[in-house]
Amino acid sequence: MKVTAVLLLCGTLFCRANSNRLDSCQGRCGASLDNTYSCQCNAHCENFNDCCSDYYTLCKDAATSCSGRCGEQYNSQNPCHCNSLCSQYNNCCSDYSQFCDSKGSATDAEIKAVSETLYTLDSNKASASQLKIDPQALVADSQTSSQTDLSSSRLYSYLDEGTLFSKPTYAAFLALLDNYNWMTGTTESFTSQQLAEQDTFLKETMSNTEVGKELFAFLYTKGYYASEAEFIQDLKNMWFGLYSRYNGKMDSSGFEHIFSGEIKGGKVSGFHNWIQFYLLEKKGELNYYSHSFDGPWTSYPDVLGMQFMWKGYYKQVGSAIIGCSPEFDFALYSLCYITRPGKQCRLSLGGKDLIIQTYTWENSFYGDGKKFIGSAYPASP
Repeated sequence: MKVTAVLLLCGTLFCRANSNRLDSCQGRCGASLDNTYSCQCNAHCENFNDCCSDYYTLCKDAATSCSGRCGEQYNSQNPCHCNSLCSQYNNCCSDYSQFCDSKGSATDAEIKAVSETLYTLDSNKASASQLKIDPQALVADSQTSSQTDLSSSRLYSYLDEGTLFSKPTYAAFLALLDNYNWMTGTTESFTSQQLAEQDTFLKETMSNTEVGKELFAFLYTKGYYASEAEFIQDLKNMWFGLYSRYNGKMDSSGFEHIFSGEIKGGKVSGFHNWIQFYLLEKKGELNYYSHSFDGPWTSYPDVLGMQFMWKGYYKQVGSAIIGCSPEFDFALYSLCYITRPGKQCRLSLGGKDLIIQTYTWENSFYGDGKKFIGSAYPASP
C-alpha cells in the first residue's frame, strides 16, 4: 500500500514541483554530496558529471565573486573565499575588497579637516619658550648619503623637560622607550609591567586627551569602529603587536620601529620621533649631521628631515614632527594608517599641507587578518 501511494503521488503536481526542487541548485551552491537530490551543486559535480542544469549560472560564476557572500564560513570546495581570514591565506575572491573590505570610509577632504582639528586641539605641544632647535646645515637630496657631519652643534639646544615631561602623556611615552632592543634579530618580549605601560600610554593619549577623543569620534562617525573599546584594542594590536623583521625572530613592532628606532642591515631603520632623538642626543649616543628639508611652519609642531649617526649607524633621512605632543604624533600616524594604509595620507596643519607615508606589514597578521603597521613618517615636500 505504501509503495502504491508513492507511485500514485508521482503523477501529481506535487511530484513534479518536488522534482524541480531536486533538479535545482537554488540555495545549495557548495553543499556537500547529498544522494537524496538528483543532481549536485559543488565543485566535484563537474568531475562526476552530475551537476544540476543551473549549476553554472547559480554556483560556478557566483563562487568566484564575493557578492552576497561576505563573512561566510570557510568551504574548501569554493575556488575563492570571502571571510575575514582570506587575506591572511591569500585566497580571497578578486572582488573581496569591493564587497567585503569596506569597513569605514573617509574622503581626503575629511581627513584634512580632522587633521586641522587635531592640530588646534594639541594643547600639550611645546611652545617656542619650551623648545629651541638649531637645524644648522641644509643639504640637497643628492647629499644625504654622504655621511658627512656638517653641523658642529646639537640639533636641540634647549628643552624645558621639567614642564613637558611631567605631563601625563609625555611620562607615559617615556616609560615605553626602554622596553625595546634596538637591534633587529633579537627577540622582543614584554613583562607584565611593560604591558601595563602600553595600556597606560593608550589611556593617557587616546582616552584622556581632546586629541584622542577627537580622533576616535571621527573614526567612529566614519564607520571604522563601533566602540571606543574596539578602537583602543585595535590600536594596541596594530602598534604593539610583535612581528619579525629579521631571521624569524619576533623582534619588531610598529611602535618600536617608528618611535624608538631600530638597526637593520647596518643602518638605522625607522626612528621618526623628536623626543627619542632629543634623549639620545643628550646622552651622546646620537650625532646630528644636517637636514634635507624643513617644513613651512614657524611654530611647533614643525617637520624636519634629518641626517644623523646613532650608535655608529647612519640614517640618511629621518623625518619627524618636531615639538608636538606624544598624543598628536600618535594620533596623526594612527589616523593615516587606519584611513590610508600603505598609501600617502594628505593632511593639513595650520593651513599648510603635510603628507604622511604609511606602510603595512605584509608578512604576518593579527586578529582576523588585519595588518600591522610597517612604518609611517612625514614625507618630504
